Amino acid sequence: MSSKISPASERAQKMTNFRWVICGLLFLATTVNYMDRQVLSLTWKDFIAPEFHWTDNDYGTITAVFSIIYAVANLFAGRFIDWMGTKKGYLWAIGVWSAGACAHALCGWATECTLGLHGAAELVGATGAVASTIAITSVYYFIAARIILGIGEAGNFPAAVKVTAEYFPKRDRAYSTSIFNAGATIGALLAPVSIPPMARFFQGMGVGNGWEMAFVVIGGLGFIWMGLWMFLYKKPASNPRVNAAELEYIEQDSQDAGETPRQEAEKEDSGKDVIPFGKCFKYPQTWAVIAGKGLTDGVWWFFLFWIPAYISDVYGFASDTSTAMTLIFVLYAITMLSIYGGKLPTIIMDKNPQLDPYSARMRAMFIFALFPLLALLAQPLGNFSYWWPTIIIGIAGAAHQSWSANIYSVVGDMFPKSTIATIIGIGGMAGGVGSFLINKGSGMLFTHAAETNMQFMGFEGKPAGYFIIFCVCGIAYLLAWTIMKILVPKQKPVLP
Repeated sequence: MSSKISPASERAQKMTNFRWVICGLLFLATTVNYMDRQVLSLTWKDFIAPEFHWTDNDYGTITAVFSIIYAVANLFAGRFIDWMGTKKGYLWAIGVWSAGACAHALCGWATECTLGLHGAAELVGATGAVASTIAITSVYYFIAARIILGIGEAGNFPAAVKVTAEYFPKRDRAYSTSIFNAGATIGALLAPVSIPPMARFFQGMGVGNGWEMAFVVIGGLGFIWMGLWMFLYKKPASNPRVNAAELEYIEQDSQDAGETPRQEAEKEDSGKDVIPFGKCFKYPQTWAVIAGKGLTDGVWWFFLFWIPAYISDVYGFASDTSTAMTLIFVLYAITMLSIYGGKLPTIIMDKNPQLDPYSARMRAMFIFALFPLLALLAQPLGNFSYWWPTIIIGIAGAAHQSWSANIYSVVGDMFPKSTIATIIGIGGMAGGVGSFLINKGSGMLFTHAAETNMQFMGFEGKPAGYFIIFCVCGIAYLLAWTIMKILVPKQKPVLP
C-alpha cells in the first residue's frame, strides 16, 4: 500500500495558522513604529522645551516637517517595497527608522557643540538672543533626526499591507489589517505610561536630561524585530511553516480567478502585472485612496502629536503626572475597539452574500465616518470634566483606526498585488500632506491664540484654538467618504 498522501487527503489535513504569526509580526512592527513617533510628543513639553526654549510653533514646525518628509517618502517607499520585495524592503525600512529614532538622542549634544555651550544647565539658563539661537539650532537638529525617522517609517504600512495581501484572502484582509493596525493604538497606549517615567528615571540618574535615553531604548526595539523577521518570513508558497491546507485557504482568490498559487507568484515576480507609476494616477481608484487618506490621516496624527500638550495646556497636567498618563492610557485603550472595525465588512458580507468586498467596506466606512462628529463636543464638554474629551477623542480615534484598516483593504480589492505597496505609498503621501497642514497649522494657531487671547465660540486662548481643530477633525471623515463614493461608486478592479 502506498504511503503517499493523496491531494484530497492533503487538503483535508488540519490547517496551520502561520498567517496569524505573520500578522503578529506586523502588529509588533507597527507598535514599535508608533512608539518611536510618540517619544517626542511625550517629552517635548516637560523635558525638551525647557532645555531648548521651544514654543508651540517650534514643535509644530518639527512635526510638520516630519509629516511632509513622511509624505514624500511614502511616494517612493511603496514603489521601493514593490521592487525590493517585502522581506528585504521591510528590513530596510525598520532599520532606517530605528536609526533615526536613536539619532534624536544626539540633538542636545550637537546643539551644545555647535554653540560652544557645556551641559544642559547652560542651555536652560540662557536668555534673550542666546535662548533664541538655542531654539533655532536645536530645532534644525531635531528636524534632521526626524527626517531619517520619517523616511524609514514611510515603509511600514506599504510593506505591512502588501504582506497582508500575500497571507490573507480578501474576505479576511480588513480584519487582519485591523489587528496589525491596532499596533498603532498599542504603541500609543504603551508610550504614555512608559516614556515619561523612563525619561524621568534617567534624568534622576543623571544620564543626560532623561529624554535622550528614552529615544535610544525605544529606538532599539526595532533592531530586535529585524531578527525575528529574518528568521520567520517567507512567501506563503515557499514557507515550510505553511501547510497545503493553509496555502489553499490563503490563495482562494487566485483559485477563483483560475490561477494556481505558483502562476500568480510567477506573474508577480516577472513584473508583468505591475502598473507603471505614472499610470497609477490615471485611475479614479487611486484618487479615491488619496482623498480617503489625505483628508483623515492628519486627524489621527493631530491626536498622536498634540493630545499630551492639550492635556498640559488646557488642564495643567504634565506628561509624567499620574493623571496625564491615566487620561492618555484610557484614551488609547478606547481606540482598541478598532479591532472589531475590521470585522464589520465580513459581518456585512455574511448577512448580504450578494455584496462585493468594496461595497461592504464602504458601508462600514460610512458608519465609522459618523463617530468623529462627536469631536465637535469635546471642548464644550471639557468644561464639565477632562474625562469627556478623553472619552470622545478615544472614540474618534477608534473610528479612525477602523476607517484606516478598511481603506488599506480597499487597495487590495482594486489593485493587483504587485502594485499594492505603490498605491499604499501614494495614499500615505496624501496622508502625510494632510498631517503637515494640520500640525503646522495647529502650532501656528495655538501660539497665536495664546499671544492674542483669541476668542472662538465662548473659548479664549489655546482652548479656542483646540476647539477649531476639533471641529476640522469632526467633519473630515464624512467629506472623505463622500469624495470616495463619487470617484468609485462600485467595485471596479484595476487591470494592468
